Amino acid sequence: MPAGVCGCCGPLRPRYKRLVDNIFPEDPKDGLSKSDMEKLTFYAVSAPEKLDRIGAYLAERLSRDVVRHRYGYVVIAMEALDQLLMACHSQSIKPFVESFLHMVAKLLESREPDLQVLGTNSFVKFANIEEDTPSYHRRYDFFVSQFSAMCHSTHEDPETRTRIRVAGIKGLQGVVRKTVNDELQAIIWEPQHMDKLIPSMLFNMQDAEDLDRVGPPGTPSRTEQEGEENPAALAESCFRELLGRAAYGNMNNAVRPVLVHLDNHRLWDPNEFAVSCFRIIMYSIQAQHSHHVIQQVLGHLDTHNKNTPRMRAGIVQVLLETVAIAAKGSVGPTVLEVFNTLLKHLRMSVDFELGENSRRNSGASVSSSGRIKESEERIVQNAIIQTIGFFGGNLPDYQRAEVMMFIMGKVPVYGTPCHTLDTVKIGHQGTKRIQAMLLSSLIMVTSGFKSKTMVAALPAPFLDPLFSISLMEDSELRQLVLEILLNIIDRHDNRAKLRGIRIIPNVAALKIKREKISKQDVGFMKKHGQQLYRHIYLGCKEEDNGHKNFELLFTTLAVLTIELANEEVVVDLIRLALALQDMTLANEENMPMVIRCGIMALVAAYLNFLSQMIANPPFCQHVIEMRNLEAPYLLPEHIFREKCPLPNDLEKEDRSLYFQTVDLAECLVGPGYNAERLSIPYVPQVTDEDRFTRRKSLVDTISLQVDFPSDSLPDKSLLAEEITFETLKKAIDTTGLEEQEKEKRRQVMEKFQKAPFEEIAAHCESKANMLHDRLAQIFELTIRPPPSPSGVVSISAGHAQHQSVPVYEMKFPDLCVY
Repeated sequence: MPAGVCGCCGPLRPRYKRLVDNIFPEDPKDGLSKSDMEKLTFYAVSAPEKLDRIGAYLAERLSRDVVRHRYGYVVIAMEALDQLLMACHSQSIKPFVESFLHMVAKLLESREPDLQVLGTNSFVKFANIEEDTPSYHRRYDFFVSQFSAMCHSTHEDPETRTRIRVAGIKGLQGVVRKTVNDELQAIIWEPQHMDKLIPSMLFNMQDAEDLDRVGPPGTPSRTEQEGEENPAALAESCFRELLGRAAYGNMNNAVRPVLVHLDNHRLWDPNEFAVSCFRIIMYSIQAQHSHHVIQQVLGHLDTHNKNTPRMRAGIVQVLLETVAIAAKGSVGPTVLEVFNTLLKHLRMSVDFELGENSRRNSGASVSSSGRIKESEERIVQNAIIQTIGFFGGNLPDYQRAEVMMFIMGKVPVYGTPCHTLDTVKIGHQGTKRIQAMLLSSLIMVTSGFKSKTMVAALPAPFLDPLFSISLMEDSELRQLVLEILLNIIDRHDNRAKLRGIRIIPNVAALKIKREKISKQDVGFMKKHGQQLYRHIYLGCKEEDNGHKNFELLFTTLAVLTIELANEEVVVDLIRLALALQDMTLANEENMPMVIRCGIMALVAAYLNFLSQMIANPPFCQHVIEMRNLEAPYLLPEHIFREKCPLPNDLEKEDRSLYFQTVDLAECLVGPGYNAERLSIPYVPQVTDEDRFTRRKSLVDTISLQVDFPSDSLPDKSLLAEEITFETLKKAIDTTGLEEQEKEKRRQVMEKFQKAPFEEIAAHCESKANMLHDRLAQIFELTIRPPPSPSGVVSISAGHAQHQSVPVYEMKFPDLCVY
């Protein structure tokens, strides 16, 4: 009996084990037995409840063969698993999948490259299978870690290393495809997994030789061009696919590892790879998620605000690329936050540059590293300005107007409260640099800006500080202000047709585009016209004006005529031109001859343009012809040339060389203009704005007056006027004074009868402002207590503060010092 029982044990083995054993041939080189594999597949499909046992037994055999290094049977086992997996789609496949994944993990854990590649290929086939029901308990943490490690393979053999890296990238791609569409597998987007997935792809993308060709998803990728066995091309394809599947809440976790990888590998300088990565990101993600990427880069810039200039410049240039690709109107609601961050870093860059300059100036010698750092800071500043311009140009008009107001609020202006930029610490040079760069960014933002009305484009909170900067004693700042005005006012792109300051022979040939001035623009000129004329008038007198300044002034006058000039404005502009001519001839401010001739040339060029615009060519042709013959230095074609001969003085008596008010009034009678107003000379009103915009503020002026040393004052006896018989005679004779008083009264009466209401109101307001200003200055000097070594009590935020003044800082009269 015992022998008979033992002989019956063999046939009692379960059928699924016998079917599994039959697929393995005696010699592994013969491969999988197809007929036996078909029997096993038919049995698994007919009895799906046996799938879990089949999988467990196959896993057991595979583990034994791996340990015994019988790799031929390992390949047969994985092939059988793949066929069973593809053939069975039932509810019972879940336990079988667990056995399958366990066997794949066994292969990936081995150190044999062939087994790792074999396991990866099986996992990729599994990832392409769409399961009917989701899995509640399956996790892929091990596979993410293992495939990421394969992507960083450092095998000695280059071909083997490439095979392992390609397998790792394919495995990660399989994990992504298997998990991103499954809501139950949202854990893949968590930081611990993204920190492995993203750097593994970027590590392989770094090996690409050609990173310049990066385009939208519709363009052919490097995978299609170079084959799937290129790790860099395959990694880029997987990277695009991952970003394309990223939802709204997963963008931060997907972008942050990219920034960390670029930091760790120092890829911001040079930043070609960083730019390439973010181009891929911006083209792969959904358009409405663009602002997430921009915010991430801005936050990264804040984190590295004290790093080297080249690194900061690299980050800003990457931000420029992301902004340029971002779709119009899809940059999110945090527009002002973006500009605020950029302007903050612009200010910080200026601080770094000025700090480096001060350290170099205080030292004995100037090092080459200091000069290099200064130039690198300039690179950062230019990159920020370009980014601001691209970002502003990418916005709709209503948001662009808000950004213009926001940037103008950041520009430091003397005499106005500036809470955003502390100009005391950076001094005059730093303030000038910040003004120039912020105005340059405004030029880029306003480029292409088309507003239907000037009231909306140039509101008073924007126009007032802009005009205040136009009175600064710096030709570069005045040029920037005029550039901004031209960008806003020129709504029909006529500026390019004017091509600098010159006597245009035929304005009609320029084909200038213009429309009838609207009621809103008429109201704008009535409200702000005098302000515009005044700043143009004062801007012409600056002694540092060059060819560029006069060219911009002429273009501004011409564009004003095209866009905003009705009959009343035309007369005002002619009055302004005649006032410039009279001011140049009088020369009360002792201007250089080249400036006087330049103003004369500006007046000639503009009146020639204006006369043809209102269809009245005889307006100024005679004067221009006379100047060509007798005084070519009064024409723009000659005065702005190099080495133009200048006269010693301007001949006031030769009336044929200058424009006469009577002649212009006669020419304007025909077209229907109010020529009577030409008889009223244009006189710009001086306001407190002139004083605030100069290099010394009110406080500086007062301190200069108080601290003026007494020993440097001239003797009062020398200042006394010498009394002679002629002076007594003049004092007694009041006939001339009475005539002068009558003439003054007549001019005042005529001015109040014929001058525009806006000009009269501006005149009265300027007098009131000057009176209040003088009173405030007097009160400041008289009410302020003198310094005392015992200290003074000041009230700040509701608390009394005792501030003492050292004795050595006090100013004593000369008689009290011994």
